[in-house]
Amino acid sequence: MRQRIYLNAFHMNCVVHHSAGLWPHPRDKMHRYNDLETWIELAQLLERGRFDALFLADVVGVYDVFQGSRDAAIRAATQVPVNDPALLTPHSCTRMSI
Repeated sequence: MRQRIYLNAFHMNCVVHHSAGLWPHPRDKMHRYNDLETWIELAQLLERGRFDALFLADVVGVYDVFQGSRDAAIRAATQVPVNDPALLTPHSCTRMSI
């Protein structure tokens, strides 16, 4: 019996969430995290890769446990700034005429 493998991507509506320090790399585009085109490009890339879903995490807040301060998270742009991913939905629907 063949079983299907489901591919799910994970992201956040922020500069960076898993690869702290990568955002200044010349090929990284997540400095445009609040630009709809960035998310459309990601969706198209995932579609070409035959992904089944994109999970957008919605943790809103600043990590402030390292040395009792949020300073390190802010310096490294670790999930800061972050937006609610629901803000992308109305724009996506309008753009894609769903």
